[in-house]
Amino acid sequence: MAITDLAAVTNQVQQFWAPLFMEELRENHLLGALVNKEYDGDIKQQGDTVYVSQINAPVGQLLTVGTDADSFNSEALSTSRVSVVANRRAVAAFEVADLAQIQSQIGSQDSAIRKALMFSVMAQVNDHLYSLVDPSTSAPDHLLNSISNMDASQLSAIRLLAAVAKWPNDGRWYGLIDPSYYSDVLNAATMTSSDYVPDQALVGGQLVNKRFGFNLLEDNSRATDKGLFFHPDFLLYVTQLLPTFKISDMHAQKKFGYLISVDLVFGAGLGISGSKKHVWATAAASGVGAN
Repeated sequence: MAITDLAAVTNQVQQFWAPLFMEELRENHLLGALVNKEYDGDIKQQGDTVYVSQINAPVGQLLTVGTDADSFNSEALSTSRVSVVANRRAVAAFEVADLAQIQSQIGSQDSAIRKALMFSVMAQVNDHLYSLVDPSTSAPDHLLNSISNMDASQLSAIRLLAAVAKWPNDGRWYGLIDPSYYSDVLNAATMTSSDYVPDQALVGGQLVNKRFGFNLLEDNSRATDKGLFFHPDFLLYVTQLLPTFKISDMHAQKKFGYLISVDLVFGAGLGISGSKKHVWATAAASGVGAN
C-alpha cells in the first residue's frame, strides 16, 4: 500500500534516512570522523553543554633508599576541563511540488534528495571545524607558512614538532592534505614505494598513506597547498546522535508543495592543549589564511 499521508511519510523518512545520513557523514567527512567525539553529558537540544576532562599527572618524587625513602609526599588530585556548547545548527532544505517525489525515494540508500541534503550539512560542519584551526605560534611554532612542497624533509620536520609537543604516541597522528600536497607525497618514490612504507589501511573509503608516523589522507575540501596535521584530541566535536528530518505542507504560506528539511545540532572547540596538538601548513606567506 502506497504511503500518501504526510505524517506517515515523515516517519518513514526519519526511520530510513537519519541512520543512513549519519553513516555517510562519518565516512565522507574526514575531519569530523577523526577528531575527538568523547565527552561527558548529553546533547538533547541546542545550547546544551558537555565536558571533556583529564587528570593531570602528579609531580611525584625520586627517593633514595636508606636516606629519605621511608616517607613520601602526596598531592591534591587536579584536573583540566574543557566545555563545549552545542550552539551550531547545520540546516538544509528543499521545496518539492509533489509528495510523491519524496515518497518514491524513502527506502533508497541512493536517494538524490537525501544525498544533496547530506552534502550541504556535511560541508557546513566541515567548514566550521576547519574554522577552529588555531595552532600555537609559541616556539616551536606550529603554524608553518611558505611551504611550497610537502616532501620528505617537510614531513620529517612536522613529525619532529609533534614529538617535541609530546603528542600521545598511540598511532593516531593524522594529516589531511589538499590534492596538491598529496601529489607531492605520491610523486616521492621513497614515500610511495612498498619497499619503504607499510601496508595501507582504509579510512573513510580512502587508503591511508602512512608516512613518518602520520596517517595521510587527501582532503579536497581545502584550497591548494594546505595541510592539517593533528592528534584527534586537538579538537572536540559533539553532536546529536541523529539528524532531524521534517516535512511540512506549505499551504499555510499560500504556496503549493512541500518543504523537506534536515538539521543537525552540534558544537566544537579546541581540546585540552589543543593548540599544541595540531600543525597547520600552507603555501601562504603568513597567517592561517583561508582554510
